[in-house]
Amino acid sequence: MKTNDPFSMDISRHIWETRYRAAGEPDIRASWQRVAQAIARAETSERELWAARFRTLLDDFHFLPGGRILAGAGTGHRVTLFNCFVMGEIADDLEHIFEALKEGALTMQQGGGIGYDFSTLRPAGMVAAATGSIASGPVSFMHIWDAMCATMLSTGARRGAMMATLRCDHPDIETFVDAKRDPAVLRHFNLSVLVSDAFMAAVADDRDWPLVFPGLADARSVKARALWQRILRAAYDTAEPGVLFVDTINRDNTLADRETLTATNPCGEIPLPPYGACDLGSLNLTAFVTSPFAGDARLDLAALADATALAVRFLDNVIDVSRFPLPAQDREARLKRRIGLGITGLADALVLLGLDYDGEAARALAAAAMQTMRDAAYRASIGLAREKGAFPAFAADAFLASGFASRLPADIRDAIAAYGIRNSHVLAIAPAGTISLLANNLSSGIEPVFAAHAERRVMGTDGRYRSHRVVDRACQLWQQRGEGLPPAFVEARQLDPLAHLHMQAALQPFVDNAISKTINVAPDIPFARFEDLYRQAHALGLKGCTVFRPNPVTGAILSQPPAGDETQCCGLEREAD
Repeated sequence: MKTNDPFSMDISRHIWETRYRAAGEPDIRASWQRVAQAIARAETSERELWAARFRTLLDDFHFLPGGRILAGAGTGHRVTLFNCFVMGEIADDLEHIFEALKEGALTMQQGGGIGYDFSTLRPAGMVAAATGSIASGPVSFMHIWDAMCATMLSTGARRGAMMATLRCDHPDIETFVDAKRDPAVLRHFNLSVLVSDAFMAAVADDRDWPLVFPGLADARSVKARALWQRILRAAYDTAEPGVLFVDTINRDNTLADRETLTATNPCGEIPLPPYGACDLGSLNLTAFVTSPFAGDARLDLAALADATALAVRFLDNVIDVSRFPLPAQDREARLKRRIGLGITGLADALVLLGLDYDGEAARALAAAAMQTMRDAAYRASIGLAREKGAFPAFAADAFLASGFASRLPADIRDAIAAYGIRNSHVLAIAPAGTISLLANNLSSGIEPVFAAHAERRVMGTDGRYRSHRVVDRACQLWQQRGEGLPPAFVEARQLDPLAHLHMQAALQPFVDNAISKTINVAPDIPFARFEDLYRQAHALGLKGCTVFRPNPVTGAILSQPPAGDETQCCGLEREAD
């Protein structure tokens, strides 16, 4: 039964009031109206019609735009509508390093999370030929970024999510890998190692692995297997670093002919070139389930396809109505028109459908949904190209030769060849943690349900955390019918870790950007099993892997009563949403 109030949980209303509500808005429907009208301003005709369509798309949390869109669109504030950016390449001299720091601060001031590849900075101890000075290494400069981020937070700027990457053959890789063993340092960074296929082969063959940097005469080698173990021991003990399979990322890139991707946004679902931006939104799969919990429950794929097409237009319009912190970001966004449409609420949708998260039927259903979205999204982007023009950097032959485009259905490939495509990239699966909490505590992204009941810590406008007791959305709906838990309900801690990998692998072929996924494991998981998850992630063709094991270094955003079982998923304060 539909009620007047879209919120069924106090925490959801709190999220709206503190993060997304604009001045004078009496309820979230007014926020949806503001956003719909603002995004429709990109249209050259029939703006009222498009505003009405976008408003319907947003209604009852069917479509959840990225947090910056919800917070900023139509407010008149000088903010960006993009959640995150990868910043420009850091040139290896002091002037450019501090120019890059300034650009990061300006971007963060407007609400964007930032990612950097620090591999361009010379290793510690290397002598600069021009000045004779001795380099302090990339990790030392990361501390300056971390301090900048903390300072920006103290001024009331948005949360400071940052990603730092480093090549697996950089001479300072060991320092990078172990940096966060000290719980007091680099707390505003997510760290990821850029792992190459060559390195994984060297690990498999137990070969030496050279650590190299241009101009470094006395390069040294380490045992590849020892370095791999060091990376994963740090991840086992501190939850970081993650790994990005950089060759898989670049093989699949639809713009592989003109860019090499070496960094991502802070949560990893959008690998981006220098000055690239995240234009994100998620379709709520539970909103497309008909007859939930019944024997004839099904996912309405036709309705999902229709919503996908409209969401693509919405996100494409965001590029034209948003401000950008830097001119270079504006140019890059308009040149390639990347967007990242994904899903959230997958695990809850599976519960409504009576499907076990770790079952072949669940993976087949999720893959069918993602394939439906891929095809609808690409057809919508082709339609936009016919109406408004292809993205300026489009080159048909190179685009169609890319790893991802080679897997598209023949009719879509033919249409791209004939008409072009509006967006270089269309799909990404983000953590969607905050916006899923806004939507009455949906399971976030493609994560399994953390728990039926949990304690959630959320930061208020005063900078203090408050705990809220939350109930999973599928359980809320079930409890309107009776007591207990839904028959297909399963908590994350009850799942084999491989269930996470296999779900991610089922969806990755249909996602042209990437998938943010945290594999939560028990504290007592054997290290050999932990390590094997990363090996299998590479073998399965995933673009990255993050495994979280509860540890003394990393705090918990989520905990399940009784206190003490503090398994963490993606932390809300580490998302730029």
